[in-house]
Amino acid sequence: MRSEAEFRVLQQEIVDCRRCPRLVQWRERVAREKVRRYNDAEYWGRPLPAFGDPGAALLVVGLAPAAHGGNRTGRMFTGDRSGDWLYEALHRFGFATRPTSVARDDGLALRGCLITAAVRCAPPGNKPAPEELDTCRRYLARELALAENTRVVVALGQIAFRAFLKAWREAGGAPPGRGLRFRHLAEWRPPGGPVLVASYHPSQQNTQTGRLTRPMFHAVFRRARKLVDAAPTHFNDR
Repeated sequence: MRSEAEFRVLQQEIVDCRRCPRLVQWRERVAREKVRRYNDAEYWGRPLPAFGDPGAALLVVGLAPAAHGGNRTGRMFTGDRSGDWLYEALHRFGFATRPTSVARDDGLALRGCLITAAVRCAPPGNKPAPEELDTCRRYLARELALAENTRVVVALGQIAFRAFLKAWREAGGAPPGRGLRFRHLAEWRPPGGPVLVASYHPSQQNTQTGRLTRPMFHAVFRRARKLVDAAPTHFNDR
């Protein structure tokens, strides 16, 4: 399909991106200096492409790669604690073939799911700058325009939530109403578009403090599964 070919070209453009000097410097420094537990690993050290099927019904939007997770492994949410939570939940509700993700060649595949992020490079302190979010959002907007079969979007965290809404508008989607606010399990149903479901991010800051529990996180993907199964096959007419 034409959109799939365009999607592959876009992902290569993302991997080759050097638009944000601070992020380029940081991701490459981390890849060189590493940490002791991964001293023998060959780090990816580049922007991360989306992972999964561009024709999928479910789109998961994260914040950014972790310095020693995705920046090391080269795959979204792979090799870190947040990924442990995410893939366990995706597997539980039928969106992944296995509950763990440790390396690009570990045999994991997604089922009807695509994972992307607001920012594609690991940022210092896990905090991208506003201008970096603005620069990277062009990729998310183009992915949304190409992912024609998306029925449900799960945004992990407030930054991903806001990035999706801005990218959705830039891709030609309807703007949200004034009353839309981020909260766990909040939903937004734009005319002719996918249902947006908000979730707290499965960061250690949230999971270790109990702000996000397993049952809370499972509720998000239980809802996503229900929405995906109930939606018509094609409805995304922007």
